[in-house]
Amino acid sequence: MSNFELSDSQNYIPEKSATLPSSPAGEFLVQFWGVRGLIPTPDTNTNRYGGNTACVEMSVGGKRLIFDGGTGLRILGKTWQKLQQPIQAHLFFTNCQSNRIQGFPFFAPAFILENSFHIYGTAASNGASIKQSLYDQMLQPHFPYPLQVIQSELQFYNLTPDSDVKLDDVTIKMALINQTQRSVGYRVTWQNYSVAYVTDLHQNADQVERERILEFIKGVDLLIANATYTPPTSHNHDSAELLWQAAVNAALNAGVQRLAISHHHPDDHDDFLDKVQGDVKSAFPQTVLAHEGLVLSVGKWI
Repeated sequence: MSNFELSDSQNYIPEKSATLPSSPAGEFLVQFWGVRGLIPTPDTNTNRYGGNTACVEMSVGGKRLIFDGGTGLRILGKTWQKLQQPIQAHLFFTNCQSNRIQGFPFFAPAFILENSFHIYGTAASNGASIKQSLYDQMLQPHFPYPLQVIQSELQFYNLTPDSDVKLDDVTIKMALINQTQRSVGYRVTWQNYSVAYVTDLHQNADQVERERILEFIKGVDLLIANATYTPPTSHNHDSAELLWQAAVNAALNAGVQRLAISHHHPDDHDDFLDKVQGDVKSAFPQTVLAHEGLVLSVGKWI
């Protein structure tokens, strides 16, 4: 690993750690565990796309990578509990807002002594590190148990824009995506494949921001990007193209192979998203609207 700062001491790290290969040799798998923005949305009208907030798993080069820890992280954790071996994984957070971190206190594998997790993030707008943000949300009266009850090995890393993380032959690059929200994006490269996780695109980015983002995602096999929307009070289904236009423009201008749009608005029900799916495909045919449980094999598009 390089170009990032190890966080201040973690006083409750056990001695042991273990590794677990997570993907078959030669495969780069991406699975969506949470695809909703802002707030969890359990409802009969969101069953097909899902109501959990952001969480994406990448299994690549024998490594387990997780991007964001919304409530989808709890569902991922339940599947990992079935594994019979210790788990080592790497969690990358795009920002410290509640919909990106709220699943962490319910991530069951973190409470198992034999497991080991490397946790990466940038400073929030108030200067808090990712460790501090996770710690604060588990304080009374917000949560009954503090971060210290977690039994697994936790190592925290403070990233800065333009950081690189190298995990053997897997490289994770980072770039600032949204200055206002202090949100970052990640580009994962392994062998000849690359995936960009860029989930804080906004409609009013200036020219410098747009050029930086386009250079960062240029030519990736898969771009995972957000639907864009204004605050909930002004959400308007009559202008649905605004939801996906920024992501499609980025995909077209950067020459990406495939686009997955995620972070759906809480008010976007299944039938509406089906309509959006059709509209987006007319503009960029290699697009899929992400739903919980969707698995994509990078480089093996069907």
